[in-house]
Amino acid sequence: MGGTPRRARTFWSDAWRRLLRNKLAVAGLVVLALMALIAIAAPLVAPYPYDKTRIDATRLPPSAEHWLGTDALGRDNLSRVIYGARVSLVVGIVAQVIIISIGLPLVLLAGYLGGKWDTLVMRTVDVLYAFPDLLLIIIVMTYLRQNLGQAKSDLLAPIAGLDTLTGGLLGIFIAFALTHWLTVSRLVRGQVLSLKQREFIEAARTIGAGSGRILRVHLVPNVLAPVIVAATFGIPRAIITEAGLSFIGLGIQPPMPSWGSLISEGVLSIQSQPYMVIGPALALALTLLAFNFVGDGLRDALDPWMNK
Repeated sequence: MGGTPRRARTFWSDAWRRLLRNKLAVAGLVVLALMALIAIAAPLVAPYPYDKTRIDATRLPPSAEHWLGTDALGRDNLSRVIYGARVSLVVGIVAQVIIISIGLPLVLLAGYLGGKWDTLVMRTVDVLYAFPDLLLIIIVMTYLRQNLGQAKSDLLAPIAGLDTLTGGLLGIFIAFALTHWLTVSRLVRGQVLSLKQREFIEAARTIGAGSGRILRVHLVPNVLAPVIVAATFGIPRAIITEAGLSFIGLGIQPPMPSWGSLISEGVLSIQSQPYMVIGPALALALTLLAFNFVGDGLRDALDPWMNK
């Protein structure tokens, strides 16, 4: 009697099973899923519009009507924290997509081809690494805000309009694209230099595989696992960087809220109205912890030596 054929186990299916056995990682995934649902459904979940002001209800303490109180303009703090989740999650995820889109192909080719191309790319990385990340981002953001705010040429006008439409996020993405791909670049190059001398790559060359097929079929899948882990840890880094930029006034533009801008507004009155800081600070801390737990879980799950 023929039994049901057993489904073949793959590297990714084994990694998924190992990830599900990590309770902290699963808890982090649940928290992030809830955050994402709240952010997507913000107009339905938030009790008030994030920009609705009430002059007769400024700086109210937490109550049944306003669970986290109101700010100096009478806006509901809970609603602004909910809408702030949109900004923080979008910044974290889109920033990693941009970083991987730049760092992965650029350094993949540099490591594989070697020679002058590798030297040019890695010396550029070394020069950018010489500057502190946050200082370089502040310089870039200040320059972009000054020039985009006064853009009158045909070239900069659409970019300035898009930056205004996104509430200032375009400038943040440009700053991240210039600075945050450096860590991914060194990780990918080290993996490629190690893999391109392996036996299976030599075997692929022997049977006539071209460079494009070797890169696409053999190198990218083997490099992808550590890149995914790096991106998972990079998301909280991007979120905390955006929060820091918003805290000093270089992040998201008002009235659109982000957790960093809410903390910046609330810290001015932290002694008399601490509830204005507690909401966004807890949301930020919980999201960062969840991403770190998921990152730790992915790092263990994607390690083939963890399979017993």
